[in-house]
Amino acid sequence: MYLIKNKIKKFLIEEDGIGTVEMILILVVLIGLVIIFKTQLTELVNSIFEKINSQAGRV
Repeated sequence: MYLIKNKIKKFLIEEDGIGTVEMILILVVLIGLVIIFKTQLTELVNSIFEKINSQAGRV
């Protein structure tokens, strides 16, 4: 009985999996933001590359 109780305490105190859960949640939020703002991000990237190409033509 003591062995089971001790293992349960260790499991509850252990924080190894918390870092993994945090990383997964951050990735989910980032993917959600990319999906929500996909058109705005595409327009921004396209405008940046257009500026780069126009300025590279002058060099």
